[in-house]
Amino acid sequence: MKTLKLIIAGIILFASANTMQAQVSVNVNIGTPPAWGPAGYSAVDYYYLPDIQAYYDIRATQFIYFGGGKWIRSRNLPNQYRNYNLYNGYKVVLNDYHGSRPYSNFNTHKVKYYKGYKGKPQKSIGSNRGNNNKVYQSNGNKGNNGNGNNGNGNGNKGGKGNNGNGNGKH
Repeated sequence: MKTLKLIIAGIILFASANTMQAQVSVNVNIGTPPAWGPAGYSAVDYYYLPDIQAYYDIRATQFIYFGGGKWIRSRNLPNQYRNYNLYNGYKVVLNDYHGSRPYSNFNTHKVKYYKGYKGKPQKSIGSNRGNNNKVYQSNGNKGNNGNGNNGNGNGNKGGKGNNGNGNGKH
């Protein structure tokens, strides 16, 4: 009789377990493209920014640029690009690279996507309203003179650059 009760309890438990469904919803904001990123791309890890010869890691929300003889990851751009407008600058979407070092292809990227490069017209994800005159705050990044820009600042003609002043948040 006990065995029969255990079998029936087991059948009831099994049947009720199959009808119950656990719903877990996780909405993590990691890997969300920035508002200044180009619209229309979903499965992308990196942008290459030809005007400043730097990369942007979407998942880590970090810029990657060459300075002091090495590649640096930072939440902010180097000082000499403090006035660089990320909304107006061209972004090359690197949808063919998913590793952790996009700069391993830097020599190809800097030739193919030279400073001033403009491909297809781009529309930013977010609005640039109110950002036309925005100057990004500096976090005091120093020692990035080896980025290969020869002091041309943000690519303006005849420029002396931005006199080494900082850039900041995106």
